[in-house]
Amino acid sequence: MKLFTSFRLGTLELQNRMVMAPMTRSRAIGNVPNDLMAEYYGQRANAGLIITEGTAPTANGLGYARIPGIYSDAQVEGWKKVTKTVHDKGGRIFIQLMHTGRVSHVLNMEEGTRVLSASAIALDGNMYTDQEGNQPYPIPAEMTLEDIRTEQQGYVKAAKNAIAAGFDGVELHGANGYLIDQFLNPASNQRTDSYGGSLANRNRFALEVAQQVAQAIGAYRLGIRISPNGVFNGMTIFPKALEQYAFLAKELAAIGLAYIHVVDHSSMGAPAVGDNVKDTIRAAFGGTIIVSGGLTAVAAEKALQDGKGELAAFGRPYISNPDLVNRLKNGLTLQDPDFSTFYTPGEKGYTDYPAA
Repeated sequence: MKLFTSFRLGTLELQNRMVMAPMTRSRAIGNVPNDLMAEYYGQRANAGLIITEGTAPTANGLGYARIPGIYSDAQVEGWKKVTKTVHDKGGRIFIQLMHTGRVSHVLNMEEGTRVLSASAIALDGNMYTDQEGNQPYPIPAEMTLEDIRTEQQGYVKAAKNAIAAGFDGVELHGANGYLIDQFLNPASNQRTDSYGGSLANRNRFALEVAQQVAQAIGAYRLGIRISPNGVFNGMTIFPKALEQYAFLAKELAAIGLAYIHVVDHSSMGAPAVGDNVKDTIRAAFGGTIIVSGGLTAVAAEKALQDGKGELAAFGRPYISNPDLVNRLKNGLTLQDPDFSTFYTPGEKGYTDYPAA
């Protein structure tokens, strides 16, 4: 099967075409990666490529309880344990930089930080906090031009920190309603300056971040995750979305990014991302595409054979099957995950799933 063949991504030789998708697991006590996280990722080093859970590039980007960051020396040292463990087992690992923007609450953030977004539009619903349980999302501060420059510089510093911590590369989280997506989508971006209004203006923040990070660490080490037709975290399907994403993909190709990771959550009830959308983005980008979305081994193989992408991402199956490659390759039964332990601290439901 093509799924289990090697693949060259930039300067990296991946042992197979299976990608462990980024998944928030909330085990970073004090927002610092730890030995338990190193064990977790090391158990899954059989993937061709691991993409870590969403990691805050700046203190303003800490949205959820117990998610890691990579803006402090302590966080860099913590991540070094993770990358060494993965590399010692022959794996490859990218860090996902996820600035949550308005998907946040001050109780989950450090003192002196701010909840920021493209516009001062609050997300409906509640955010979980360890201190006080569910709390309403606050109204974010609309980012000034100085805020934009500061957070962009934060992405650059975080990317440099990631390379110093031993990561093979960086994925920008431009999907699922987080900060980059908040600029892309008019549901959260109602600006009237050069970062809002037209599709080119709404793309500007994403492209500037990509350009600056690529200059800092090399475009061959940089990917991005996008969610066309995504409605998670208050996003909407908007007019000319396909045109906007095609323009974005073409400009990302010009920067030279290593890949685009396309989110498709239709298997979990989200709006479908049609082949016309995926094919348009693929044609505009012309480079490596990571396909995703409730894939089985059969579905992933078909997507690769049909030329829909070069790599296939698996999410939840990797939670409960640390040896997922072996299980799929040999037709072994998959273990079901315990949903109640997805975001709880400790090893239960995290590192205690056995290999076959």
